[in-house]
Amino acid sequence: MAAFINGLGNISAQKTWDNTQFLDEIVEYKDNYLKSVDPDYKEYINPVAIRRMSHVIKMGIASAKICLKDADLAMPDAIITGTGFGCIEDTEKFLIQVIDQAEEQLNPTAFMQSTHNAVNGQLAIILGCKNYNFTYCQRGFSFENALLDAFLQCIEKPQAQLLVGGFDEISPNYFKVNDRINMWKKEGISNLDLLSHKTEGTIAGEFSAYFVIGNKPTANCYAELKALQTFYKPSDAKELVGDIQQFAERHACLQPDVVIYGYSGDITEDFWMDAVREDLFSDIPGAYYKHLCGEHYTASAWATWLGAKALKENRIPEIAMLPGSGQPKQVRKVLLVNNYRGRNFSAILLEGL
Repeated sequence: MAAFINGLGNISAQKTWDNTQFLDEIVEYKDNYLKSVDPDYKEYINPVAIRRMSHVIKMGIASAKICLKDADLAMPDAIITGTGFGCIEDTEKFLIQVIDQAEEQLNPTAFMQSTHNAVNGQLAIILGCKNYNFTYCQRGFSFENALLDAFLQCIEKPQAQLLVGGFDEISPNYFKVNDRINMWKKEGISNLDLLSHKTEGTIAGEFSAYFVIGNKPTANCYAELKALQTFYKPSDAKELVGDIQQFAERHACLQPDVVIYGYSGDITEDFWMDAVREDLFSDIPGAYYKHLCGEHYTASAWATWLGAKALKENRIPEIAMLPGSGQPKQVRKVLLVNNYRGRNFSAILLEGL
């Protein structure tokens, strides 16, 4: 089972929407709330339509269009996305209207844009795409399930070029609610010093990343998606290490050029990644990414973007390397190991052409 990444588009807390750059200009944040660095949305969306769109829908449509342009693809054969909470800001707006207006004379716009598949729906309307359209919302496995669907579509339709993505946004209310369960760090920190703060909690982020995935590589191919597997609630770190080891043995990646870990900076969770790194890949250069994009349900999509770009350029920016880890001699095989809240774990193998 394999597929190829033939285009990508990413809007996040870094200037990732410019595909001519690769983390050349790093944005530093001094708090625990990483907002996206947005392009000029008027370049991708009709200015009249922009006024009626929420932020996450604008991010989704723009990143998808950047991806399609990068792949030189006018019409995808399917649109498949994963999201943890979907359009949470519009959901909040609608619920607040319900309370404030006593369930009378409600504005339908926020309700229509509050569903998980609102981004896919708007994108299909704009593109005029009447093909397969599906949104997965299984929290920490949302993007992985979208990728799995893409694998199956590639098997059934060998000539298909699929638009596959992951997105999640952060709203002030969502941030406050999750702060009550100690999901975020209490102290204000620099995102670039995330791993040096040995405290509970992580930093919040938002982004939208899309990939054009096909059964065959094109001239602009970034990487081959060799394998994917998810692991739910391992009983302890030993079980997770065993699962990752079996995955690596099955797909001949016990010696990748680099391993990209889902470190979040949360002292109560990072031991999972420590165990995998120390027991399996202690002599392999390691990288991480959540200090650049923040934590969210579909952070593995950002890691996939990082791995694909690294394979295309045969390098990983120093800002993404773990402290004390040497640079890889080459980047031809990349293993992604993600952790979300100690429940959802995944392994994704990427290889260069």
